[in-house]
Order: sequence, then structure tokens, then C-alpha cells
Amino acid sequence: MAMHCGCAFASQPVSPRILFEFKPSASKLRASSAQFPKTQIRINPSDDILINSLDKSPEIRVSLPSHVNSITSTSNPFVKHCLKLRQSSSYRHVHGSVLVVGAIPIREVCIFQENKLGIATEIECLLLHEEAQIPQGLENLSIRIVRVSSLVMKKLSGVQSTESVEAIALMRIPNSFVDLKDDQDIVRGCSKWFPSAHRVLVLDSIQDPGNLGTLIRSAMAFNWDGAFLLPGCCDPFNDKALRASRGASFQLPIVSGNWNHLKLLEHEFQMKLFAGHPSTTTQKPKPVSRLSQEFAQSVAGKPLCLILGSEGNGLSDQSRKVCELVSIPMAGEFESLNVSVAGGIFLFMLQSCSGF
Repeated sequence: MAMHCGCAFASQPVSPRILFEFKPSASKLRASSAQFPKTQIRINPSDDILINSLDKSPEIRVSLPSHVNSITSTSNPFVKHCLKLRQSSSYRHVHGSVLVVGAIPIREVCIFQENKLGIATEIECLLLHEEAQIPQGLENLSIRIVRVSSLVMKKLSGVQSTESVEAIALMRIPNSFVDLKDDQDIVRGCSKWFPSAHRVLVLDSIQDPGNLGTLIRSAMAFNWDGAFLLPGCCDPFNDKALRASRGASFQLPIVSGNWNHLKLLEHEFQMKLFAGHPSTTTQKPKPVSRLSQEFAQSVAGKPLCLILGSEGNGLSDQSRKVCELVSIPMAGEFESLNVSVAGGIFLFMLQSCSGF
């Protein structure tokens, strides 16, 4: 059997002007702890400088004036800000904000954060269609609600039909996401990356946001402790990834780093590294274990990382070199499985409480 994916299944303003906050350029930006200083200026929304600022200087944070409770124009500066949050990964992480589209994922995030973590959901603003009711489960939340037109809802949601999109939330990127910028972050240690590190899903250049979101959702469903994103992965807060994860990106601890960070995690917790890989396509002679109940039982008590490779190129050379390769036996004569399908099988079979 084989897989193309490389795995065997494998502001309260004093006027109606837009409020901006500037972040000093010397400060290091971290999505996991985005803090914004109190330096403020006010600019007339009609000025061209507003658009230029949004396009050229993402270190500006935009707040909607407190008196605004309805937006009908797609040219509104706040709408343009939200749109860029959806479209640009760097813009999202500089601001530490993300758009979550749809009542179901918004509700799931709120329930998880309040019931499991005991914290209030960090919703900066809830955008509702002008004719929609407050979604069930969100009625009692103390959050700001702004009504928007169908055109604005369509623009921000990124979908052709907005009939099923009744709500969009502007939310803070959760503290459970850690972006390790460089090797200097190693000195911080890895004990705080994940509350537990018994089962960690490692994604190696997964570029399709639908696959990445689905894998994060599956990891959450099968009680894995977190996900580690190696270079080349798409943003887990991409709108398509969020749609596929159904809010799991806000629930599962996620770390974005490089191989040096992963090696530190491996050493700190004495983890075994497994990688999903086709049994017949190894570039160099190397044993490939078969996934089975017996295999799952043999590693049940051991901390492990499961590495899944990219959709087009498979596992990186580094992954093939350092990992024990594992394949999924297939009766059908198929060359590959989608990485999210294959990953779901792995995550189920190797979960901590598999019961095998």
C-alpha cells in the first residue's frame, strides 16, 4: 500500500472615529501572548491613510467604536480589518485575532473554554446577520453583538451562500497555541508546551487546511495531548482549517516549531517517534512495521509522537531518517489514502485509552 500524503493512512473612543493601537516594532510578536500597548491615535475612517495602514502595517490593531451596533457596507474599515484577518496568516498572528465562522464551532469553543478550562471565552465581537436570532447556547454570554448585512456576512464568511451562516465571531487566538519563532525559544523549555505529552501528533508540511483541520479535530476526539506543526504546515487558524476542525484548534494545544524544538520534546519526555509511511516505497531499506492491535498494545504505555507527511511529497527525509516507520495494511489495491483518513486510523489505534 502507499500514500501520496506520506503516511500509511497515512476602546472606548470619545468620538465616532476608529481607534488604533500601535505595537512597538522592537517587541517580539507572539500569538500565544499577544499584548498591545496603550499608545493610541485616532484617524478619520474616510482618510486614505486608513487603508494604507491596514495593508502595509499589520502592527495596527483596529477597534470598533462602542456606539456602532450595525454595519451594512463592505467598505467599512472594520470589515476590511476582519477580512484581512481571514485572508492573511501573518496579519492574524500579529493581531492575535481570528474569525470563527458559524454558530456551531463558536458554541463548541465557548462550551469547552467555560466548562473544561473555567475561563470566559475571549470573543471580541459577535457579528450576526441583521435578521438572525442569537444562536442557541450563546444567549447568556456577555459579549458585544453587531448586526451586519447579507453583503457583509458573505464577504467575511468567504462562502457563496450565507443562509447557513448566522454568526461570525472575532476571537482571540488561544493561549494554548504556542509559536516558537526560532531556536532561542528552546531555553524556555518544553514542559509548558503541552499539559501532558503522552500522545502528540506531529504534522510534517501538511499544506491543505482541510486536512490539517480534520487531523486536529481527530486528535481532539481521540484524546491526544496536542499537535506539533513542523515548518511547511498551513495555519491552523486559516478559515478552511477552522471549518474542518469545528473549533478544535481552540481546544487542542498546538505548537508551531522546528526539528530542534521537536528533538527537545522527544528528549524531555523520552518519546518514541513513529511515522506513517507506505510499506513499499521506502527510499532506503528500512523496516516498516504494520499497524495492528498487537502493535498498539506494545506501545500503549510509552510516550510517542506520530508524524504524518505532506499530501504531495510524503514524509521529509528527516522524518524518514529518525522515525520508526509504520504502515496500515490495506486489502484493496489502492496506491494511497488521504492523509486525514489515514491519520484518523492512526490516531484511533494509538490513542492512550485504546482498550486493546
